[in-house]
Amino acid sequence: MKLAILDDYFDTLRTLPSFSKLDGHEVTVFTDHLQDTKPLAERLQDFEAIVLFRERTKIGADLLERLPNLKLISQRGVYPHVDVEACTKNGVLLCSGMHGGAPSFAAAEHTFALILAAARQIPAQMASLRAGQWQMGVGKTLHGRTLGLYGYGRIGKAVAGYARAFGMKVVFWASEESRRRAVADGETVADSREAFFSGCDVVSLHLRLVPATRGIVTSADFALMKPGAIFVNTSSAGLIEKGALLAGLEAGHPAQAAIDVFDSEPVLDPADPLVHHPGLIATPHIGFVTEDEFELQFSDIYDQILAYANGAPINMINPELRGA
Repeated sequence: MKLAILDDYFDTLRTLPSFSKLDGHEVTVFTDHLQDTKPLAERLQDFEAIVLFRERTKIGADLLERLPNLKLISQRGVYPHVDVEACTKNGVLLCSGMHGGAPSFAAAEHTFALILAAARQIPAQMASLRAGQWQMGVGKTLHGRTLGLYGYGRIGKAVAGYARAFGMKVVFWASEESRRRAVADGETVADSREAFFSGCDVVSLHLRLVPATRGIVTSADFALMKPGAIFVNTSSAGLIEKGALLAGLEAGHPAQAAIDVFDSEPVLDPADPLVHHPGLIATPHIGFVTEDEFELQFSDIYDQILAYANGAPINMINPELRGA
């Protein structure tokens, strides 16, 4: 099968053990990023299958209609960047394992790294040191402070474990069903949404982006946050009401934000107002970017390709294409 792997920026995948699973297939790895429909369609014209690198490339109807040879898209995790209806209409099977079981420890670790970086002013302290000015301010100890986790999934639970190791108190907020599960598991759940946002020293998002969660965090939520509070987002920028985070930082609620995700990626504008806000610590969507995580994720993605090639596809998002 003729296969394209998109957006492998550092040409990492071919160096990992799992890449050998694709032996016998004609594989092309693209290390640059294309999103404009016409050049992307020209690039992918002859491929039968595409591997997506998370949400780096959006797959819409306008692109799919220009790819008559495409039969399979293989990826892992949620797929708000893929037009599933258009896939079905154009005869393209989408396979995406939802990684049940263990959490993404890479994402959980990066979340806590951002919390530490914000609390201890690490980027600003480094900049001050390099500028020959020594210390630039006074940070905060995490021990004894309250971490609020919005969402009760695998990554949020892993972050909770790290927080407790640092002596933090952990409070959850989530959907009604998830709050019930958290209580049943012996976790502390905030009395209300308002109490959650107003009572936590750090708030971190750990939700999937689906229609019901798009824009779920609003300007009103930010306005409730206490002076000095930190807001963290390594999940999806779409979870936040458009423009609300920058407006909140301008108003001082939250006092700081530490994020790994943006409304439009990649962010290439060197003067982007959010990136350059003094209250922001930002990384370029690297929460999952570790060799270990790539090996785990892409091994599953390649298994989906092999299953399809063997006539028994797995993890089908639009199984009607296979008569299921």
